[in-house]
Amino acid sequence: MEAKFKDAPLEYQTEHSQMSILGFWIFLAAEVVLFSTLFATYAVMFGRTADAPLPIELFELDIVLVMTFLLLTSSFTCGVAIHQMRQGSAKGLITWLIITLLLGLGFLGFEIYEFIHYTHEGATLPSSAYWSSFYILAGTHGLHVTLGIGWAILLIIQLFKKGLTHVTSRKVFIISLYWHFLDVIWIFIFTGVYLIGMVI
Repeated sequence: MEAKFKDAPLEYQTEHSQMSILGFWIFLAAEVVLFSTLFATYAVMFGRTADAPLPIELFELDIVLVMTFLLLTSSFTCGVAIHQMRQGSAKGLITWLIITLLLGLGFLGFEIYEFIHYTHEGATLPSSAYWSSFYILAGTHGLHVTLGIGWAILLIIQLFKKGLTHVTSRKVFIISLYWHFLDVIWIFIFTGVYLIGMVI
């Protein structure tokens, strides 16, 4: 399709691309509803640990800070990738996307370690209402990060094959929206789950 909006960034230069990006914003609105429900459930279940350990006994600030640093840094590198894309540098885009993925994988590694540690300490999914809501909330976010990494890998393969086009740039921009959204959700998890759980 020929570009209709030549002064716009590459990902916005066709009507189809603009509609696809708008559609993804609507999808993110639905994701906000999903996570709002999970946060509300967590809030209701907070403190209902039964005989399982309390969160203040298991949450470790240093690990959570490392996870936060990795994910928020990946948001920055994702932004640099978009900048490289708008400069017309496919090589720069791919390089920064790979860095973003490595940071995301580091985050997942720490989250898996964290879940295994909690499980060994007796805080399992069925051990209490609180830990069920915790694992479902944090696990759903982790699953989204995993899907984002797989999605980005497929896009990198497509970029190697087709280079920067209206289609590939649109897809990269959309996944960047998705990645930034997950970072915002993590800020709420970091604050509403971990920090509060370490105090109360």
